[in-house]
Amino acid sequence: MNNVMKAGLISNLLVLPFGAQALTLSDDFELALTGELVSDYRSRGQSQTLNDPALQLGATLTHSTGLYGMVWTSNVDFGMGSKTRQEIDYLAGYYMAITEKVGLDIGYAKYVYSKQGNINYGETYAVLNAYGFKLGTQYSDDFAGDQAYMWNWVSYDMVLPADVGLGLHFGNVDYKDDLLASRSGDTRQSYNEWSVKLSKNVLTLDWSVSYVDTDISDSECSSLLGYDDVCSPTLVFGVKKAF
Repeated sequence: MNNVMKAGLISNLLVLPFGAQALTLSDDFELALTGELVSDYRSRGQSQTLNDPALQLGATLTHSTGLYGMVWTSNVDFGMGSKTRQEIDYLAGYYMAITEKVGLDIGYAKYVYSKQGNINYGETYAVLNAYGFKLGTQYSDDFAGDQAYMWNWVSYDMVLPADVGLGLHFGNVDYKDDLLASRSGDTRQSYNEWSVKLSKNVLTLDWSVSYVDTDISDSECSSLLGYDDVCSPTLVFGVKKAF
């Protein structure tokens, strides 16, 4: 698969740090800063670093009205002759608190890849938060030029004994075209991905381990991304600091 299509199919879902530790700038504005080191940058179950580690930094400015803006960056490596080594994401959105435990987050994200601007693209998203559950949908109609995809997912977060966090996630990615080709020649346009994450705050750092997997076969992964091992099940270790 060419690099234009490859990069466009594996963008990252950014979890906005509402309610997290933040710096109060004024009565209306707060700034949240995060830095995280992960053993592999996985998005939608697919590695964006050829299974190598990534350093990820983010800054989110929120207003008391619920409006927010965010900038997030990570190193990437798509291989296959791709020139880019950095992804920079710009987000603007609105978070509406319906009740204390129910909220709706809607916005627009722009994904920018340094030295390879032809694979930049935009995405709209909406996430409903309710009692620990999140129900999300993300859509783009201009990745890889004129392709489209939709990612629908659900997640649930809870706190286990000893203040251990548990995060469960399941999603379906639909490319709208038959881009997944098996060794037998069968094709399909969508696949499932899922993850289980354990996390705990120790010494002001958030430590985590995630099991990430998809139902993409090795041959389908190779036909889609050029490698047969970047969609395989893996453990992702991370350490994160919020400011």
